[in-house]
Amino acid sequence: MIRQGHSSNDTTPVCFSINSPPFHYNHTIASVYFSTILSGLGLSSNLFAFVVLIKTFLRTKSLSRSSFLIFLTGLVVTDFMGLLVTGSIVVSFHIMRFNWRELDPYCHFCNFMGMSMVFYGLCPLLLGASMAIERFVGINRPFTRSAGMSKSRALTTVLGVWGVAGAISLLPLTGLGSYHMQKPGSWCFFNISSQPLDLTFSLIFSLLGLLSLAISFLLNTVSVVTLLRVCCGQDAAARRRDHEVEMMVQLIGIMIIASICWCPLLVFIVTTVLSRNPLEVKSLLLWIRFATFNQILDPWVYILFRRAILKRVYPRLDWSRDSIASLYPTLATSLRKLTRSSLGGGLEEGPPQGSHVPAPLQPLSS
Repeated sequence: MIRQGHSSNDTTPVCFSINSPPFHYNHTIASVYFSTILSGLGLSSNLFAFVVLIKTFLRTKSLSRSSFLIFLTGLVVTDFMGLLVTGSIVVSFHIMRFNWRELDPYCHFCNFMGMSMVFYGLCPLLLGASMAIERFVGINRPFTRSAGMSKSRALTTVLGVWGVAGAISLLPLTGLGSYHMQKPGSWCFFNISSQPLDLTFSLIFSLLGLLSLAISFLLNTVSVVTLLRVCCGQDAAARRRDHEVEMMVQLIGIMIIASICWCPLLVFIVTTVLSRNPLEVKSLLLWIRFATFNQILDPWVYILFRRAILKRVYPRLDWSRDSIASLYPTLATSLRKLTRSSLGGGLEEGPPQGSHVPAPLQPLSS
């Protein structure tokens, strides 16, 4: 992909047509340490979380929990590979201070990094939305899910998310948008501008990310309300729902971290291309670094918010329905009223006292 330069004899590759290295940038030892420490922390955290997830997956007997663990494993693997690919390039730049244009005169390496930034950026958001859908179906529509196929379906969904993110990352290579060198010369990303093709791809990336966060927020809210209704309802025969509570706590944590880390960048991209204002490089760098923390913090949600850890922190806490209601009787009554009014007629009320008719949500997958 070559673009004509200032003279007929000068050809400039597309990725260097806007920003062409070398740039005047103050390389300090702090930038090397900062990039290395963050990359190392993220890689080690994801690797530790991966080992814990595999051990838990081999021990678990719950089909719905196994399905959820497959999603979490896909998220951890994605975050690990994203940090490994992009982090190694950035750290190498800060250490070697190479001239990217001399190293990559035909933009192949720059395009690869741009694709990696898009792919590993979209995957956590899409996986978060997929997990929210899976939990929503498992909690609110237990009869519509084939429990015997949950593991294979979860694996297929993860592979499908990777396929969708990969296809979107290839769009700039087909002409819809373009990947460009970004200051200070350590990374490549798609061009954020109001030009029609660049604007289209920028909106695809940012709006798809924001839509994923919106879906996660909506479905997780409904799932939490439903789960609270089950835990604090009048059904005395309700079985323990430790796993559902644990999974929802982890999923809410993942959603909150993704929203905090990614919303600033996604909103910044939308406002920049629609307002037709010049790109603010410092703001872009700030929000990109902010989004990178998502890959570092994600594994700690599962590492820290497991029942084994929470019970060590608070050994007196029992997550069964009876203990929740007995520890907080006033809260249980309030939640019961709140969830009834929130759900309206969407869920049947529990059977009257003395009745042996099982509650509608009794077959909720474990």
